[in-house]
Amino acid sequence: MNLRIGWRRGLIELRQSFTNSADLVSHFLWPTMMLVVMFFLRDNDFGDTGFLLGTLALPSILGMNAALGMVSMSQQLTAEREDGTLLRAKATPGGMQGYLVGKVVSVAGSTIADLAILLIPALFIVEGLSLQGGWLTFVWVLVLGLVATLPIGAVLGSLFTSARAQGLVQLPVLALMGISGIFYPITALPEWAQWIAQGTPIYWLGLGMRSAFLPDSAAAIEIGESWRHLETLGVLGVWAILGLLIAPVVLRRMARRESGSTVASRRERALQRVG
Repeated sequence: MNLRIGWRRGLIELRQSFTNSADLVSHFLWPTMMLVVMFFLRDNDFGDTGFLLGTLALPSILGMNAALGMVSMSQQLTAEREDGTLLRAKATPGGMQGYLVGKVVSVAGSTIADLAILLIPALFIVEGLSLQGGWLTFVWVLVLGLVATLPIGAVLGSLFTSARAQGLVQLPVLALMGISGIFYPITALPEWAQWIAQGTPIYWLGLGMRSAFLPDSAAAIEIGESWRHLETLGVLGVWAILGLLIAPVVLRRMARRESGSTVASRRERALQRVG
């Protein structure tokens, strides 16, 4: 019952995000910016690799956008904790489980929609992609990547009581993206940075996306000159298991600390900042 309620709640939130002007701008702005960048990079060669810069960039950007779902999850959870939505869910029998399922459905759905908004036009702009047989890899990497990252976002969101503190989440995530092979081949980075990147799901999401859309010869610029599908499956799987085990525990503890007085106090502080 709670799962069904959560599923319905998530679909309602997802539908609302495409009927709200502010959310629509959010959905289309970033993909449009990335499309413009790739349009101007589409004919630029990447060194002497024989690949176009836009061709190499597109799969990595897809991986980055999928990983950013955990930032969105963190931001929404913190905001709804601050405005009392979480407290109302707590007061309903099984409400926290339904709330978490709904939030996963809505954020995952929004992330997939944003990827489609970027990917479909990009297929007509970017040349040199290998699309035969890569769609299955794209699907399992995306699904496993979302399962691995969204619970992390829920845990991060539960650590902050104010939306203003979300910069403490975004900055480290952006720093990890900078060393995770998203913008530049990871093999060109120092070895210590490579090891840090390989411990995060962000790198493996990018690698999995590149393996889905780039020809096998492009693996020459990767670590071990291989797409390392088994390692991708293993690392993302470990992160998914850890997240699914830890997130419900952290959220339950956070919910127990929520009360009407704490929500009122946070709302008063927010009004003081605005004033």
